[in-house]
Amino acid sequence: MRAVLGDSGLDVTSSTKGAFGGGHGTSLDVRCQVTAEGRGRVGVTISGAPRPRAEYGTGELSTAVPARDTLPVPVGHGWSGLLATDNARQGDPGDGRATAAVLLDCAGSGRSLLITVETALGGATLDDPATRPSFVRTATATAQRADDRWDCGARLGKQVYDVDLPVNKDEYEPLLGATGTCATVPTAARSAVSTARETARARAPREICALGARDGSPRYRLDAYYGPYAEDARAQYTRNDGEDVTPAEKPAGRLGRSAYWAGADCPDGAPRALYLIRADDADGDARARPDLGYERAALSAFATRSAEDHGCAEPVTP
Repeated sequence: MRAVLGDSGLDVTSSTKGAFGGGHGTSLDVRCQVTAEGRGRVGVTISGAPRPRAEYGTGELSTAVPARDTLPVPVGHGWSGLLATDNARQGDPGDGRATAAVLLDCAGSGRSLLITVETALGGATLDDPATRPSFVRTATATAQRADDRWDCGARLGKQVYDVDLPVNKDEYEPLLGATGTCATVPTAARSAVSTARETARARAPREICALGARDGSPRYRLDAYYGPYAEDARAQYTRNDGEDVTPAEKPAGRLGRSAYWAGADCPDGAPRALYLIRADDADGDARARPDLGYERAALSAFATRSAEDHGCAEPVTP
């Protein structure tokens, strides 16, 4: 944190609750906030997983990356992590604010540690390629200490020297040339899907492929969730959607008029991965006239490629 905020004038608050382990889930919750007056603040959360079932989907567990116009990018360098921000342009409101997350899968136990770091710096810009790694290194350094402190035995990454810039909503490319999170996803004439916004694939615990029309206007959104992100997403659907069958009850199925989910078993006792496709168009046409065959094909292609990259089994698809 000192590399980000400096050494002087720091105000630190912290708390540790719960324990890491137990037959009904781990309740570990560590929080620390460091504020440097006039320079910014850094907030760190360490959460053990799996959580007690009642905690998922309540908004209390710091797993979710908010639904933003920008796409979070993977940390890479051997880490299962991501960097997310509300915007990624110099001078925009909120520039200098970002969330970095690192997921540690503990060796042979089915448990994990999720480290989430929220940083807000006055005068800093994420457009600066030197700023982004400094944000992420707070998370990776905390992850290294957490791995040792709670005897996790996770596979750790290397020093982070560079991180991509989160992808803005107007940074779309032809879908046929996709090489990252949208690779292998087909186009669709009926649904007018021909462009994509994507990020690189690098074992991130959250992956997104945003599909659009020729002018980049949104049509569908594909999401992959791993570890506690998958558990939390399933619980949110169970609590909030009121569906007869949800991702918490079956490995694959349909949600509403224009949404499907798939699932894949992952190694070492990790939670089942969750994959979703949802209509994302502003005018609601994809919801009113859903192209169900395309939605299933797109979800299958996305889930299969993502599961393979994460070492998970072949997905069960609707």
